[in-house]
Amino acid sequence: MRKLAKIGLGVLIFILAAIALILVWAFVSYPSEYVLRGLRWGDVDVYDYQKFPDRSMAAAAEPFQFASDPAEAQVRELLERDPAIEDLDAFLEETGTQAFLVIQDDAILYERYFNEAARDSIVTSFSIAKSFASALIGIAIAEGRIQSVDDPITVYLPELVQRDSAFTEITIRDLLMMSSGIKYTETSFFNGDDTKTYYYTDLRRLALEETRIIDPPGAYFLYNNFHPLLLGMILERATDMPVADYLEAKIWQPVGMEFDGSWSLDSEETQFEKMESGINGRAIDFAKFGRLYLNEGQWEGQQVIPPDWVAESTHPDPSVAGTTYYGDLFSHLSAEGFYKYMWWGIQREDGQVDFSALGNKGQFIYVSPDKELIIVRHGQRYGIENMEWLTLFYNFANDIDGVDG
Repeated sequence: MRKLAKIGLGVLIFILAAIALILVWAFVSYPSEYVLRGLRWGDVDVYDYQKFPDRSMAAAAEPFQFASDPAEAQVRELLERDPAIEDLDAFLEETGTQAFLVIQDDAILYERYFNEAARDSIVTSFSIAKSFASALIGIAIAEGRIQSVDDPITVYLPELVQRDSAFTEITIRDLLMMSSGIKYTETSFFNGDDTKTYYYTDLRRLALEETRIIDPPGAYFLYNNFHPLLLGMILERATDMPVADYLEAKIWQPVGMEFDGSWSLDSEETQFEKMESGINGRAIDFAKFGRLYLNEGQWEGQQVIPPDWVAESTHPDPSVAGTTYYGDLFSHLSAEGFYKYMWWGIQREDGQVDFSALGNKGQFIYVSPDKELIIVRHGQRYGIENMEWLTLFYNFANDIDGVDG
């Protein structure tokens, strides 16, 4: 027994020494606040907006209101056709859902909140923010602030050339398509890019100084959070204003957001928007962003986003059709999927498309233009796989003609 105790003590001492060495390495290699964030906060969660500093976005003076045309029984009946859903409300509660909205023809058919959330509860975007960033790029091009998606990113970020002239081959389009060839690792440890792009205290420096090209641009899809950071700096320099201020002026207020919103920042010192994630608002206002795209960028007679940008962003790229560009990314989707300009899309057999902004933990703004349909889901966790959610929404859209509110 004593021998076993000595062995156990030795193993414990070894583990503690290894942890100590790892922490010493982390504090030597990275900014201390970055390491402390990782230690204090751990895995990301939907309440992280309370931890980061932020830049506010004011609600519209005259908020837009969807009509109300309750059809809860019919919505439940259609969604409960899925074998995994016996009772819709119980399913949404059990999967960690906070908000679930179904809107058709500008009328709310179903609006329910779960897990202690309410209509005025703040929900966060996670990667839905990427779709907002894409919209801002389209607006900046329409305003002549950015010339084209074919511009090399070094036109706006010339300091990248000093590190590697190959950055001149990467275009804005490559960033939007997630195909820059920039190295990205998804590990969650301190040296993993997922952790860095989420918790780092100077995201501008991270994207400008720590990125490395490993492949030619356009060769394959790789989900990469360095891309929205680079796009954010391009927007800053092209518009000469913070990205959140540009969003407030060009989208948040023009579409009648009912509540104030915010965009989380990397730190008080550097004041750069967390472009890969941190837009915070209410579910009903996120639905308005879906409505903006459903209506081809037009809002109550005002063209907020160019219609050709909306179309380009939400339709598949024929140049990658039939190639290995996506790998097995959409292998679990029941229909043919695609990714375009930071939107996730599904091709329908009749040539129509549905598309979705999608964020970590299961944040969705799903749009089916052919059915005049918007589905918004925010949650504390996925509950089911993200492609299962998209399949659920896609099947519901197939059946929605049967709803009579």
